[in-house]
Amino acid sequence: MLHKFEAEQWLPFPVEAVFAFFANPENLPRLMPAWQKARIEEASFAPPPPRPVPSDAALSFPSIAAGAGTKMTISFRPFPFSPFRVPWDAEITEFEWNDHFCDVQHRGPFAYWKHCHTVRPETRPNPQGEPIDGTLLRDALEYGMHLGPLGELGHTLFARHQIASIFAYRQKRTAALLPLMRPVRSLFSTIY
Repeated sequence: MLHKFEAEQWLPFPVEAVFAFFANPENLPRLMPAWQKARIEEASFAPPPPRPVPSDAALSFPSIAAGAGTKMTISFRPFPFSPFRVPWDAEITEFEWNDHFCDVQHRGPFAYWKHCHTVRPETRPNPQGEPIDGTLLRDALEYGMHLGPLGELGHTLFARHQIASIFAYRQKRTAALLPLMRPVRSLFSTIY
C-alpha cells in the first residue's frame, strides 16, 4: 500500500536561495536529526542544467547542486543508539532550477519512496501587515513499506509518526540554516 505525506513551509528568502539550499546534497545530513548520525557514503554527481539568471540579477546563491541522474548512498541510524546503520541508495530523477526536484529510493528502508521538493514565490504579510517576499517550500512524499501486513502495522505504530517528526525537525533546521547562506554579487549586477 502506498502512503502520502505532505508538508509546507513558508520561508522569508528568495526562491533561488531556498532551491540552492535544498539542491546541495551536503545539506542533507544537516537536515536529519543528530541522533541519526547521517552521512553521505558515496555519490556520483550528474551536473544540473545551467543556472538561470536570478530574478534579482544582482545576487546569486552559489553552491553545488545534484542534477537529474545524481546517485547517492547515505547511511543513518534508524533509531537512537542503534548499533547498526541503514544504507539508503537514492537517485535524483527530476530537476528544474528554482521549481522542483525529485528523488527516488533504489535501496533502503522503504519498499517505495519518491520525494519531490517544490518551491514557489509567495508574499505574506508581516505582523504589521506589510508584505514580505518569500518562498513556499512544499514536500510531497509517496512511500510504501516492506513486509506486507507487518510493514503496515509498523507504519501505523511507528513509521508515519517518525516521518512527520523528521519533517518537523527539517523545517526547524531549515529555518535555522537558511539565514547563514550569503548571496554574492553576480557579474550581472550594476555597481553604483
